[in-house]
Amino acid sequence: MNAEKRQEIFRRLSIAIPEPTTELVHHSTFELLIAVILSAQATDKGVNIATARLFPVANTPQAILALGVEGLESYIKTIGLFRSKAKNVIATCSMLVEQYNGEVPNTREALESLPGVGRKTANVILNTAFGQPTIAVDTHIFRLGNRIGLAPGKTPLEVEQKLMKVVPKEYLQDAHHLLILHGRYTCVARKPKCWECVIKDLCEFKAKTILGPAAVGQG
Repeated sequence: MNAEKRQEIFRRLSIAIPEPTTELVHHSTFELLIAVILSAQATDKGVNIATARLFPVANTPQAILALGVEGLESYIKTIGLFRSKAKNVIATCSMLVEQYNGEVPNTREALESLPGVGRKTANVILNTAFGQPTIAVDTHIFRLGNRIGLAPGKTPLEVEQKLMKVVPKEYLQDAHHLLILHGRYTCVARKPKCWECVIKDLCEFKAKTILGPAAVGQG
C-alpha cells in the first residue's frame, strides 16, 4: 500500500469519525487507567457497567485500597477474570500511592511497571490521557492492519511498529481510535460491513462483503 492511499484512508476515516476517542467512560486519568486494566478480554460496554457502580464509591487509589480485594471484587464481578484483575488493581493503587503520590505516571516505563499494565494499556493511557502519538494494537487494529493491507504483521508489536512508521503524521494522534472504532463497527471480524465502508475502494482485502443484509436474496 502506497503513501497516497494511506493518506486518503485516514482522511476519510477522520471525516467519518469526527470525534475519535475511547468508549470507556471516565472522568480522570486514574479512572481511565482502572477502566483499561479491567477491559482486558472484556468489552468496553461491560466495563462501563461495572465502573458505573464502582467509581461513585471509589475513584481514587486511596479509596479503592480501602475497599480491599474482596470489596473491589463485589463491584467488578460481572467482568471476566475479575479476581486477578482485582488483585492487579489493588497492587497498582498501592504503587501509585507509595511511589507516585497517588498520581498516574506519564512515561511508558513507569506505566508498564504497574501490575496489570502491559504495553497496550500503557499506549492507551499515553495516547488518551497524555496526548502522546501512540497506537495500542488490540484485536481490532491487529485485524485491520493485516486485512486492509495498512500494516501487515504477525504480532501486535510488529503491526504497531509498522503503523508508527506509515500513518501520516497529522493523523498519528487519532489513528489509534480511528482504527479501533472502524474495526468495532464497520470492519468487524466475521462479516465486515464493506457495503457501508468509506474506504472500501482503497482497502486491499480481497474477500469483500459487497451486499448488505437488506440486499441479500433480492433480484
